[in-house]
Amino acid sequence: MHDIVLIPGDGIGPEITNAVTTIFDKVNAPIKWIRCSAGLSAHEEQGDPLPDDTLEAIDNYRTVLKGPLTTPVGAGFRSVNVALRKKFKLYSNIRPAKTLPYIKSRFDDVDLVMFRENTEGLYIGKEQWIKEDSHAESIAVVTREASQKIIRSAFEYAKKKNRNKITLVHKANILKFTCGLFMEVGEEIAEEYPNIEYEDLIVDNMAMQMVMRPEQFDVIVTTNLFGDILSDLASGLVGGLGLTGAANIGDDAAMFEAVHGSAPDIAGENKANPIAFLLSSLMLLEHVGEEKLADRIRQAIFYTLKDKSVCTPDIGGHGSTTSFTEAVCNYL
Repeated sequence: MHDIVLIPGDGIGPEITNAVTTIFDKVNAPIKWIRCSAGLSAHEEQGDPLPDDTLEAIDNYRTVLKGPLTTPVGAGFRSVNVALRKKFKLYSNIRPAKTLPYIKSRFDDVDLVMFRENTEGLYIGKEQWIKEDSHAESIAVVTREASQKIIRSAFEYAKKKNRNKITLVHKANILKFTCGLFMEVGEEIAEEYPNIEYEDLIVDNMAMQMVMRPEQFDVIVTTNLFGDILSDLASGLVGGLGLTGAANIGDDAAMFEAVHGSAPDIAGENKANPIAFLLSSLMLLEHVGEEKLADRIRQAIFYTLKDKSVCTPDIGGHGSTTSFTEAVCNYL
């Protein structure tokens, strides 16, 4: 039995969380859920978007499945997602983007995995006013240690999964110190893996190449800001954020999450697509050694996608969160 911290999240979070737990119950998954709260709902109920008991549970159990959390725009509390990644040193954000059966998208053969450095770059939130309301500055941090961790994890993943190519994305032509260091580390590590093809691309060129010929990419590794943007672009190639899972991995902790938002406009309406969160939960199963069970559920999801009467409206269906969940359970 695996003890897993479960944070349903805000908005549609409880609905898609129920989909995951229902399907896991159907297959008797060896998971014991430790339910905790975070985000806007926790802030409203407890006055803290990241309560101490949630942090304590994560510290104890080290593995988390987290629904979408609402972060106020412009003001209010800072991102709980960023805080969790920093506190538990979840340096590797992993986002697969793969064409799914029976889903209409612009491409038929996308199968790439984005590795995004998760703890540094501009997202450390180190900002200051030089002159209030007229001149602000943000500082980006890139270290050799963090660069080595994320780039090596990408190469190790490629080696383990029999993937043949790594593309490192940067802007070293302009950001010569930060991106220059990241690229330098990539070149050093690439020499240790002679059987894996290695290339580097400037980020603007990368964005263009991804929408022209995404099939040329396999495993992609990049810094925090670029990874945030390009991973969403990759999701768009296969149908949107509702169809891609995500993992945040550190040396001794892991968090799996929905990459889409909390969608408060449809919360409680039984319209939410649970696929992205389901795919994240399958990454969790694989992480704890339950690969066969993850494959079984994945195949049931793929079969269900064929029946548009049970799929949610965002993927061309006429069903609901509940009908999709029930159909997956029936296939299982």
